Order: sequence, then structure tokens, then C-alpha cells
Amino acid sequence: MKVEKNHLTKLCSFYVSEWHLVTMLLPYLNEKVNEEAKIAIVFERDITENISTLLKKLNLKNKEKILNLSWKQKDEIKNKINELEEKQELIIFINGSKEFIEKQNIKLSRYFETHLIKHPIKIINCYEVMAFDGNIEQVLEAHDKVLNTSGEREIAEIFPDFQKTIYTQEKAVVGLE
Repeated sequence: MKVEKNHLTKLCSFYVSEWHLVTMLLPYLNEKVNEEAKIAIVFERDITENISTLLKKLNLKNKEKILNLSWKQKDEIKNKINELEEKQELIIFINGSKEFIEKQNIKLSRYFETHLIKHPIKIINCYEVMAFDGNIEQVLEAHDKVLNTSGEREIAEIFPDFQKTIYTQEKAVVGLE
């Protein structure tokens, strides 16, 4: 069985450096750990040192829990799903090259197609802007929301012209223009 649409939310995030990524993720991670969400890290590169350095400088309630996340290796998502308690949220952070992110999302999609998932799941794909060679509109179309330094936001809040572009394309497709 597939994950029901209301159980799965896909977010995208854009950053300019690993420090920017860490600065953006830590407040969100702190909030989600505080809410007792399960966190899975699937990063192509190890950013443990960045996390550790910034955590030393911040006064966050959940420093140890955040530092103890699997920053060095890719989490086994199946294990995280099996560990979920009733109504507990799973947040999967994916970071790396565009190809790496795509491969991880394909693996997750295949898993979700064959397993009944009753828990809310958020997949947060983090893209490095400088290494990004694709069309940002394609990325936005594949996601429900955007995560930035101020938290989860609707795509139209961050990219107000994007919705207008989609609307125009839809009108053109159905012949309304």
C-alpha cells in the first residue's frame, strides 16, 4: 500500500554553504526533537563538525539529542519507521548532489509503495544553490513547502512568482489563454 497523501509532506530547502545549512536546520531540528519526532539523516557528506561547532555556541535545549543523530552515516529509514510510536512524526533530511537526492527519493518512493505507513512523514530535500544546475521550478513543483531559516513556509510565500507561473501554464494547457 502507498503512503496516503495526507501522511507525506515533501519540503525543499536551498542553502549556499554547509554553515548556512546547519544554521538553518538547527532551530528546526531543536523544535522537532522537542516535539519528540523521529529524525533520520541521509546526507552524502558528513557535517558532524559543523553541527558540533555551532551547537557549542547556541543555547538549545536539545543539544545532546541533536548531536547524537547519525550525522556520519546514512540512517536506515526502514528501522526508523519501525521504531515509530503511535502518531509520532518521522522527518527525513536528505542532502547531497541533485543525483544523490533523486536516488534517495526514488528509494523512499519504492518503499512507501509497498508498505502501509500510518505516521506523518516529512521528507526535506536540501539543495546547495551553488552546485545546483537544474531548474528551480522543477524542484518546487516536486515539493509541497519550503524550509528556510524562518521554518516551514508555503512555496508562494518564498517564491511569489512561482505560483503565477504555474497558474499561467495551467491556463495555457486547458486553453484558457
